[in-house]
Amino acid sequence: MRLPGFDPKRPPPGPFRAGFWRSPLRGRWLTALLGLILLIGIPILFITGLLSNVAYQPRLGANSLGTNLRPLDFYLFTWPTRPVWLYALTEGMHVTIGLTLIPVLLVKLWSVIPRLFEWPPVRSPAHLLERLSLALLVGSVLFEFGTGILDIQLYYPFSFSFVPAHYYGGWICIGAFGAHSALKLGTMRQGLRTRGEVMDGFSPGGPASLTAISPAPSTMSRRVLLGTVGAGSLILFLQGAGESLGGPFRFLSFLAPRGRAPSGPLGFPVNQTAAAAEVTSASVGPAWRLELVGARSLQLSREQLLMMPQHTYDLPIACVEGWSTTQRWTGVRLRDLAALAGVHDAATVESISIQTGSDFSAATLGSEQVADEQSLLALRVNGVDLSLDHGFPARVISPAVPGVHCTKWVTKMAFSPVRT
Repeated sequence: MRLPGFDPKRPPPGPFRAGFWRSPLRGRWLTALLGLILLIGIPILFITGLLSNVAYQPRLGANSLGTNLRPLDFYLFTWPTRPVWLYALTEGMHVTIGLTLIPVLLVKLWSVIPRLFEWPPVRSPAHLLERLSLALLVGSVLFEFGTGILDIQLYYPFSFSFVPAHYYGGWICIGAFGAHSALKLGTMRQGLRTRGEVMDGFSPGGPASLTAISPAPSTMSRRVLLGTVGAGSLILFLQGAGESLGGPFRFLSFLAPRGRAPSGPLGFPVNQTAAAAEVTSASVGPAWRLELVGARSLQLSREQLLMMPQHTYDLPIACVEGWSTTQRWTGVRLRDLAALAGVHDAATVESISIQTGSDFSAATLGSEQVADEQSLLALRVNGVDLSLDHGFPARVISPAVPGVHCTKWVTKMAFSPVRT
């Protein structure tokens, strides 16, 4: 039975008519080239995203922003502590490549938008499946890039938790992307061979072509369009690279969301200030004590911690938003604190902050991090006492872990032996 007013041979007015799309820049070669770039970049984003999940170790249970991600939460290896900049590298790649691909993705979607308005919208069951897979791909790609950009800005207007939503969205995205790439690989190869559409050539196309049937007068060439995309990608690449590399390269990131850090030994970025965490000087004043829990429990003042053997290492803080910074930290080894609490074998540690009611108030490090000689409860940085914003009176610092696991304003550390 035919629906009233529905004629499969006559499209309705507007974008469903082939002549509606008149840009002379669209064409198979342009779409294929942009698709090739995404074919290289998106799998890298997926792999580095999986590595970030491994580094978070959500299976330990008490990690900041961590959660149980079954059934897609799996680990092929234990996250190592060497090299110390490993997480800074993988997360920096994830964010920097993601930012770089934004102009490519937007122009790619623009180049194929006529296909979203094909008429008739469904020609067969196979065509219906293809359309549904395409809708899933476009939706998941926009969701992943959109939530990623909001996370970089530390802006969370949505009601769901970013980490599990972004993680599951990544699986949906890579599944739809893989299926679409397999279906369109031959088309992409043919498009790359279409030299007649390259740069300045405009030739009218047919109803099934991405090239306009009756092109409008051109205002730019494909050469200019690609140059604009390249310039936009370069600017965004510099933002990600400057934030990720840090140090003398941070000036490249002139659109950094956190602005410029002040100079001096405490002049490096802060995600969450003490004021935002509602931590005051009074709450970490002389009465502050570190509670150690293990085979036995005890409390230590900051002065007692400073009397213990102190160790100094250059270690990065690398955050999920893509920025990192390497500083010189001084403090007590976590394994020495574990021994003081009566835990001498392999152990995990849950570090609890004086901050309450936040995703940043606790984090768990695995036995590999606790055993590493460079894992510290830091008391000083760059030769001076920690500032309140940087976690005074004590904060965790450990090699190759997400910055969110370097708990600030630590008030309790619970060591648990690893049962084999």
